[in-house]
Amino acid sequence: MAESTFTFRVDDELKAAFAEVAASQERTAAQLLRVLMKDAVHRDRELREHDRWFRDEIEHALREADDPAVPRLAHESVRSSWQQQRAAIERQETGRSA
Repeated sequence: MAESTFTFRVDDELKAAFAEVAASQERTAAQLLRVLMKDAVHRDRELREHDRWFRDEIEHALREADDPAVPRLAHESVRSSWQQQRAAIERQETGRSA
């Protein structure tokens, strides 16, 4: 793997504090910077992958919503089912507290 130098300016207090943090982890400042850079790149990739997956899921859902061949459930049947489930849970909770 080819390596290159990364040069940037930072105030002296921050540099000294960072060097202390690195030393407390038994690393040099450069080693800790590499770890932080790798973590930042990894997090960015994960966020981009999740965003891509999420957008694909939304597009799929929108296509499915527009597809007349997809079976639909009436609002009242779904509401009734949830009310029955809620009533059953409430009965269970009442039985536990008695």
